[in-house]
Amino acid sequence: MFVQENENGIVYMRSNLIPLKHVFTTRFGGVSTGYLESLNLISNHGDEPENIRENFRRVAALFGTGPDDCAVTKQVHGNVVRTVTMDDRHKCLDRVPYDADGIVTATPGLPIFCFTADCVPVLLCDAEAGVIGAIHCGWRSSVSDILNNALRAMQALGAEPAHLRAAIGPAIGACCFETDDDVPDAITAWLSDDTEGLFFHRDDGKTMVDLRAANARRLIQLGVPAEQIDSSEECTFCCHEKYWSHRYTRGKRGGQAAGIALPGGAA
Repeated sequence: MFVQENENGIVYMRSNLIPLKHVFTTRFGGVSTGYLESLNLISNHGDEPENIRENFRRVAALFGTGPDDCAVTKQVHGNVVRTVTMDDRHKCLDRVPYDADGIVTATPGLPIFCFTADCVPVLLCDAEAGVIGAIHCGWRSSVSDILNNALRAMQALGAEPAHLRAAIGPAIGACCFETDDDVPDAITAWLSDDTEGLFFHRDDGKTMVDLRAANARRLIQLGVPAEQIDSSEECTFCCHEKYWSHRYTRGKRGGQAAGIALPGGAA
């Protein structure tokens, strides 16, 4: 079950299923103004650099670290998953020197983040093995099997699918994710026809797609027990006052983050 927290003025969501410190941020708790009010965490939509840095400083502080001591994704809607260490700590506002829609780590004290504004954020952890992941699952990344790549990368660090816990965060829901045939066709191929309940076909030829449920279905196929998968019920489009939604704002928006960290270490 997802619950809302308010910590040092930052309003975020977390899953009771994940035993490690983690956050799914909302729009609340930052210093940005205007249409980017208030907790915007991305730098390519017109915000002032000092606002973004202060916003990220506040989020990083939830993990007991600074804005230059975290690892982040650089999202290109692909399926690359990068294993990161302290050497990959990102100086806030600098260009990320790699392309990766997913990152995993076994490094204690290194918070890792992915960013969304309708796409599906997935946080993964094997607390026993000490391995975590933050995966940006837009529909293109999803059907390119980024979750399979993430689990392989985590297994290389010692994680086991049967021990994984997954939190699938706020994202655009089936109520609002309107697509043409290319999306359901790609999902059907990706999931090998295991798509019951994922699509809602409309009379006008459009299809409504439940992308969160599709990613949960893939995790189950990959060996993660269904009872160890938690999924938010909040739609970013419907809840556009609480979350950034690319579709609702037609691109005039900020972005939220999903982050997780292993305890210990010194960032």
